[in-house]
Amino acid sequence: MPRIRLKEDHELSALTLSRVQSVEAAGGDTSSLRGLAHIEKLFAGFNQWYVPARKGDSVEEELIELVRLKIARLNDCYT
Repeated sequence: MPRIRLKEDHELSALTLSRVQSVEAAGGDTSSLRGLAHIEKLFAGFNQWYVPARKGDSVEEELIELVRLKIARLNDCYT
């Protein structure tokens, strides 16, 4: 169970809802986005950094995925 309440669609700004719908349409998990949505400035900053990074523009996508899995395991979160 998340420690931060994840916002529902009707609680999201238009920008956030658009991003969430895009990720869900691709079959992705939107838990992080819904948690970050509590602070729009944080959400915008995170996406400005994360989206290019996740696409492999700064670090290889395979390495990003390995790091994500390691962090999940260290936090007893098996995704």
